[in-house]
Amino acid sequence: MARPLRLEFPGAVYHVTARGDRREPIFLDDADRLIFIDLLAKEITQQGWLLYAFCLMDNHYHLLLETPEANLVRGMRRLNGVYTQAFNRRHRLVGHLLQGRYKSILVDKDAYLRELCRYVVLNPVRVKKKGAASVADYRWSSYLPTVGRGAAPAWLAVEQVRALFGTTPAVACKAYERFVAQGLGQSSPWEALSGQIYLGSEGFLKRMQKLADAKPGANLTRRHRQPLRPSATAVLRQVAREYGIGEKNVLDRSQPQAFKMAVYRLRREANLTLGEVAVLAGVSPPRISQIQAEMERLGKG
Repeated sequence: MARPLRLEFPGAVYHVTARGDRREPIFLDDADRLIFIDLLAKEITQQGWLLYAFCLMDNHYHLLLETPEANLVRGMRRLNGVYTQAFNRRHRLVGHLLQGRYKSILVDKDAYLRELCRYVVLNPVRVKKKGAASVADYRWSSYLPTVGRGAAPAWLAVEQVRALFGTTPAVACKAYERFVAQGLGQSSPWEALSGQIYLGSEGFLKRMQKLADAKPGANLTRRHRQPLRPSATAVLRQVAREYGIGEKNVLDRSQPQAFKMAVYRLRREANLTLGEVAVLAGVSPPRISQIQAEMERLGKG
């Protein structure tokens, strides 16, 4: 069976991540990081991408980029493929380096570009083990060149990012620096994620749905075609309100009726798989199936 294609269009903005196979490191030293950055720079130039932010962690990376042309897949396939070859050749290894395909989230530029320019560079500080003491202490992200602490490479869209925070470079750099510092105590932007692949306003989601529906032969996933389904977080929040309990208590089984309703709605409304709901609920997939069948017999939902 052919793998589902990704939704691509001119001007799309993506948050892209790729992790090491079995969560193992994809950068063993600074030489590896420099090789990856060189390949990334070449791909940005070749594809005409705008790279707003990046961060290289030990076993994964983050890219926040815009594709003026509909060419994310072409560029990412080459970037990951060539880097894997270079890594294996340098370290005398064979086989997979990355864990499956990279993950790409379509982003509403107007609503979330600023927030993700902060989120991406804060990743080293959020890591509990071996994390950086501050975002300014970490070399392998776009933060330092964006705030003017070092030369900015031509392939990094620092001017576009600064324009989001001020009309002059000095003012913008200080404003971005403050904005990033304020982000440590704030919730993750992924709480607003829809269908696991869309981050944006309701209007943005509707536009994405129209684009997906206009590509009948593109073999898009069901989640690409139904981005307006509620997220798991939204479902649990609604069940908590209806039963008058805390959101954290919905899936701890202390309230059996709320628990069953949440399981049912996660399957029917959020469209999660049996396995995904089982992980959230802490029970087996067969038990999730039993609850779903029971709720359907009772006509709940």
